[in-house]
Amino acid sequence: MRLPPLKALPVFEAAARLNSFSAASEELAITQSAVSHQIKQLETYLGERLFWRSGRRVTLTDEGRQYFDAIGSALLQIERASEQLLGHEESRLRVSVLSSFAVRWLVPRLPDLQRLHPQIDLALEMSSENPVLSDRVADCFITIHRDSRAYSYDLLYEERLFPVCSQDYWQRMRRELGRDVEPERRDEQPVSPGEMAGFPLLSTHSIFDRPAGDWEAWYSAVSELMPTGTRVQHFSHMLLALEAARFHQGIALTNDYMLSTRKDSEDFVRLPTHSVVTGDKFYFAWKTSRRRERGIQTLRRWLVDEAIRGGLRGE
Repeated sequence: MRLPPLKALPVFEAAARLNSFSAASEELAITQSAVSHQIKQLETYLGERLFWRSGRRVTLTDEGRQYFDAIGSALLQIERASEQLLGHEESRLRVSVLSSFAVRWLVPRLPDLQRLHPQIDLALEMSSENPVLSDRVADCFITIHRDSRAYSYDLLYEERLFPVCSQDYWQRMRRELGRDVEPERRDEQPVSPGEMAGFPLLSTHSIFDRPAGDWEAWYSAVSELMPTGTRVQHFSHMLLALEAARFHQGIALTNDYMLSTRKDSEDFVRLPTHSVVTGDKFYFAWKTSRRRERGIQTLRRWLVDEAIRGGLRGE
């Protein structure tokens, strides 16, 4: 078995992760010259330059980045395997999560995870877009893309959008539509797409990346066009549109995980009308080579169970 200088590998990993030899020396409690020596020894063994040096800052070369992806994962597996044999139960996991899913669905459920699995120590990284699946970014991900063959995926949720408004705004709508306003009535007459167009529609640009794209898709789901002259207020993110609806500004399109807490179910009314499937599917993703790690599998099972229990994923 031909192995590289093993002492150099943790030094390389720290320098690559921190983009700094000096920061790596502080983290590892060794001198900066020792860091440089270990990196040079590794580069000599591999016959490849791993870093570009520019003053105090260093950046990975293409070969260095490729090596870091492989070495970082291998060192993590060695650390986790050693912890299990030593009886150290704690699993430290970095999880990259889309921001709205993190805020509205995952974070409110973390106390339950901590109660059931106190050995899991999560560090959440919120992302506004889908991150590159890599050990450099996180240990596991909640993502809407399955674009890496190196990863395995569990479906958590297939997104659908449906109209909601505040309790007060719903009573106003019912009065304007000439309907019974008794709050205890649950057999509501459906609101037609034409009737919806008579009220301000709160639109989220980021869903379909075009103005009013979400409402156009909602009308298209029943083979209709959004009526000309419909009042549409535009927002960059669903969180903003939903807050505007909470404060009685109109009707927003939202999804199941955005209304997953008791407070949200009390604040909002889901209007009696149709929904539309966006095509986005949310997955829990983890590197297949790390499938034996106990912490990742514990988190995976808990997430799937919570998705089923909360009605996000059917069985």
